[in-house]
Amino acid sequence: MTINARIREARKALNMSQKDFAKAICISNSYLADVENEARKSNDRIVKLASMIFGISENWLKTGEGEMFYKSPDEKITKLISIFNELPIDFQDYVLDQIEKLLILRKKQNN
Repeated sequence: MTINARIREARKALNMSQKDFAKAICISNSYLADVENEARKSNDRIVKLASMIFGISENWLKTGEGEMFYKSPDEKITKLISIFNELPIDFQDYVLDQIEKLLILRKKQNN
């Protein structure tokens, strides 16, 4: 199985559409479709983003060895990404700003 096929397999394991998965890793839907259909090569950026965002093992993506996920996919994270991607860009910026403010507040409370 190729890296491209493993990307498709991981996306399906997350129960995500190509559109949502592509948006989450900042590539176009058509680019992802071409990767999954072996019309384009995957690259390190796609592998790293898929790993960071979805917890997909880089080693598994590159070699097929080991577990697909560093940990099992969390339904809350998948749902959060799906909802976040539905928001207009200005709302996404607002949400990110609020999350950063919450983290700062939490840090202050812990000190």
